[in-house]
Amino acid sequence: MTIITEVFFALLISGLVILWFRLKNKNKEFYDKIPGPPPIPFFGNILEFTSTTVVLDIMMKYMKIYGGVVKFHGGPIDKTLLVSDYNFLENVLSSTKILNKTDDYKFLHSWLGTGLLTSAGPKWKKHRRILTPAFHFKILEQFIDVFESAGNKLVKKLEKVVGKDSVDIYPFVTLCTLDIICETAMGIKINAQDNGESEYVRSVKQMCKIIIERSFSLLQMINLTYPLTKNFYIEKNALKILHQQTNSVINQRRQELKNQSKNIEQENDLGTKTRKAFLDLILEATVDGRPLTDTEIREEVDTFMFEGHDTTASAISFALFCLATHPEVQARALEEQKALFGDTKNPTPTYTDLQNMKYLEQVIKEALRLYPSVPFHGRKTNEAVEFNNGTVVPKDVTITVFTYGIHRNPEYFKDPEKFDPSRFDTIDGKLPYSFIPFSAGPRNCIGQKFAMLELKSTLSKVVRKFELRPATPEHKLQLTAETVLKSVNGIKISLKLRQ
Repeated sequence: MTIITEVFFALLISGLVILWFRLKNKNKEFYDKIPGPPPIPFFGNILEFTSTTVVLDIMMKYMKIYGGVVKFHGGPIDKTLLVSDYNFLENVLSSTKILNKTDDYKFLHSWLGTGLLTSAGPKWKKHRRILTPAFHFKILEQFIDVFESAGNKLVKKLEKVVGKDSVDIYPFVTLCTLDIICETAMGIKINAQDNGESEYVRSVKQMCKIIIERSFSLLQMINLTYPLTKNFYIEKNALKILHQQTNSVINQRRQELKNQSKNIEQENDLGTKTRKAFLDLILEATVDGRPLTDTEIREEVDTFMFEGHDTTASAISFALFCLATHPEVQARALEEQKALFGDTKNPTPTYTDLQNMKYLEQVIKEALRLYPSVPFHGRKTNEAVEFNNGTVVPKDVTITVFTYGIHRNPEYFKDPEKFDPSRFDTIDGKLPYSFIPFSAGPRNCIGQKFAMLELKSTLSKVVRKFELRPATPEHKLQLTAETVLKSVNGIKISLKLRQ
């Protein structure tokens, strides 16, 4: 080795050491004030996270030991604030400055690109403005018939498993919600419930698990070493299926629009807006005077195909489990249905009927409190931000909004482990940043009103048709944080036809 080469490598190593030292000590004064578990050299705290099934338990342990704002070391350099403190969350979620997602969201880019979920502030604002009209209440009213038809098909599928001691309802529900999002938001029918197990659904599940596993694995979080892992090849195959499905949806809708003489949002003689699919808005939209590129279209469709079926399927499934294991709550929910529809065996609820299901809405909220579809999500400061209490959060601070944690905090919810829908009689609207299943503030979930209508429609139909009972033997949920909250051993109940 020549002297020049030796000098080169010495300078390179010295430069890397200096860079590491600077990154490690970035915002040191700020982080030093925040408690947290002591890190192991180089690995930080990530060795505790051995699988996605322990993530929530470890985060809850940190919260109970160190409080509502916890410093967590994600490796030799990265630091993250795990936040379940109300005042801190209110400042973060209400801010118009803290809109960027965290670096971990880059693991979603191969699938969702920089669509509405993952995009940075400026792009997110433009695309949010384009998509908001798709969720106008006059548009949502016209989706009720889709909820009904998909729900009727779900009931028919569930009738075939009546009388079994234990039924995992999640696979049934997720195909139903996939049918709904495709017909409502994309304007096409894919008949997922008729086609049995869906490759698309399986690929979504694989990607959700991989994303979380990459966040807690040094080998997988580095792009250079990720191809050495099994997940790299699973992801590659999953992406092929996911993008094929999305491209098929886009092409099918484009062809249908060509064959229609008129399919644009307009006011008819009665002043009611005709249904305009989310995908139609995307295909017709312009940003800064130009139409969206094919890639931008696919990113938004991928995002809504994923978020529009998987999060809702999680919410419906956990709500059914809660109803099955709390017969007194189920009885009251059924009583409300009878008050609305009498003895009608299979009513067709209107938009107003769904709005009037006040107790069922409390049931849904309580299920989402205990089992939020997205148990945590991230934000990152792109400038120093001063909170209303005078705290200054520096630039480049990563914040994990711990939804699951604040929802189970006794400071905000009495007897937090208890399933009690009636708690929303007294707390609804108070401390709004303590109940955040759809996030909150300017970057909240654009589809939350759509989701609530879908949840009410589906749950009311199942409750009217079946008596829900606990599975035999007793089923204990094994929660796993895989981007969307799941149970690794299924969500099992039993069903009996009502007379």
